[in-house]
Amino acid sequence: PLSHTHTFSLSLPSHTTHCPAPCRPVVGMVDNVYRTRSLGVAAVGLPDQYADGKAAKVWQLYIGDTQSRTDEYRNAVVQLLRQHKCQRILDVACGTGVDSIMLLEEGFTVVSADASDKMLKYALKERWNRRKEEAFDNWVIEEANWLTLPRDIPKPGDGFDAVICLGNSFAHLPDFKGDQSDQKLALQNIGSMVKPGGILIIDHRNNDAILKTGHVPQGKNIYYKSDLTSDISTSVLYVNSKPHMVTLDYTLHVPNEVDQQPDVSTFRLSYYPHRLEGFTEILKGAFQGKCQHSLYGDFKPHCPGQDPPCYFIHVVKKTG
Repeated sequence: PLSHTHTFSLSLPSHTTHCPAPCRPVVGMVDNVYRTRSLGVAAVGLPDQYADGKAAKVWQLYIGDTQSRTDEYRNAVVQLLRQHKCQRILDVACGTGVDSIMLLEEGFTVVSADASDKMLKYALKERWNRRKEEAFDNWVIEEANWLTLPRDIPKPGDGFDAVICLGNSFAHLPDFKGDQSDQKLALQNIGSMVKPGGILIIDHRNNDAILKTGHVPQGKNIYYKSDLTSDISTSVLYVNSKPHMVTLDYTLHVPNEVDQQPDVSTFRLSYYPHRLEGFTEILKGAFQGKCQHSLYGDFKPHCPGQDPPCYFIHVVKKTG
């Protein structure tokens, strides 16, 4: 996809989270210059960036059908899970269900959760359509919030064999308080669902490269195959000279069955720009250091100095 980058910078007093009038709070900025995808944030829980249903629908078209995960991605995830003898999987960011469906088809037992009911309806529809298959009939799908995850999802025994949070999903949790406390709590809750000896697989975009060069690293998308022509504009919001938010504006050309002329559809997603070193630190902290950490770049063992990957994938084995 094509990519364009814009940079915005705001300076705020260190003791407050918003500007003096007439500026609006940074996270709640809603105007013609800069805004997040979601115009509303729930009083309790995560903001649903798919709340109006539009992004969820277009995103489903963009990633393609449930068979559209690349072979490289499927093989990498399945190999990691089987290498660690995992069977019971919790997908804490299932979205439309594409990863969960992939794992069900590979013989894993899956519990799927997401904060967006607009995304979950696609997973629920797939479960209904394939209800005659035992794996899908037993598929558990729940609406859940990372900040209250232990209350939202029953933990089987001492936990799941593996928890996955893929597709840059975790980065959609904003840092509203400016101290990453919500993100740390969410990771602690996610980590608490992993049994001793189990693993967490979690990823994020290579934001170090994006912030350094102003554009996404070049390379094929390892996650899914899409037939839609797309243009992605990238914007970076700085607050007090620190990167606070990355926003991706997608422009997709969606086939129109009526007149054969593609419809142009746009939507916006915003996420927190986790850097590799900082994210690794809070990730290990979520396990109180009782873990083994492995790092992959686009699902290949990462070595410093190699070509920058598009995504970093962290595999954390719980040892305590």
